[in-house]
Amino acid sequence: MITSLDHVVVLTGDINAASAAYQALFARSPAWQNSGEGADRVLFTLDNTTLELMAPRGEDANADRIRSVLAAQGEGLASICFRTSDIAKMHRRLDRLTLKPDPIAEVESRDAISGATLAWKRTRAATDATRGVRLFFLERDRERPLSVRTTTGSITALDHVVVSTPDPERAAALYGARLGLDMALDRSHPDWGRLMFFRCGDLIVEVSHRPGKEMDISQDRLRGLCWRVADIDATHARLSQAGVDVSEIRTGRKPGTRVMTVRSGTCGVPTLLVQPSAGKS
Repeated sequence: MITSLDHVVVLTGDINAASAAYQALFARSPAWQNSGEGADRVLFTLDNTTLELMAPRGEDANADRIRSVLAAQGEGLASICFRTSDIAKMHRRLDRLTLKPDPIAEVESRDAISGATLAWKRTRAATDATRGVRLFFLERDRERPLSVRTTTGSITALDHVVVSTPDPERAAALYGARLGLDMALDRSHPDWGRLMFFRCGDLIVEVSHRPGKEMDISQDRLRGLCWRVADIDATHARLSQAGVDVSEIRTGRKPGTRVMTVRSGTCGVPTLLVQPSAGKS
């Protein structure tokens, strides 16, 4: 019933600085900008998903909620949203699985630059039923415009989103059995714990468990993002020249891959870049 990961939301206290930082990281321009419901938003749409930057605006309840989250947790990943082809069926499934979904809402957004509009229907599972991770679900009948590449060495797509969990069995039950994502990998190692990969469209929801790292055994956390690049050497050179703090390129854990860490300009989101193995995109 879930067809893809529609978007991830990153909260920030400064929408202009965050937008400039992600333009530098992605080498792509914003695809959509709008304000409403207590927030300013800037969207970057890549080849397989969208990153939505959100900052509080005004004095309404939603703006206050965003400010309270920023005050408590700082900038960073706030939620993920899955795409479905039938929101009514998705809502019924969530309800049957005791994930306590909100009523379906119809939402419309107008781009501040082009004046174009997009509409969709969405719901949200109760956070206490999803182990602390805010999970949204939406249905839309039109694709968002893509972010235009501004130079070489751009980011192409999302490779995986990382969820850390203190209870891998319950997390596996949530993302696999209850949400219906296909488990592609379940591997344990004494050095780095347990990794589970769940396919979601052409990317992965990675659920990781590191024994001894738990603070609250009832809560999972959105941990970070890994973006794909076609030429990691070109991307490394571009980001270094732009003053972004990046690590050296190293061999990835998956055979044939090369990776690097981005250590600044991500609004507090732990970020990895990966060049997939030959023949992968």
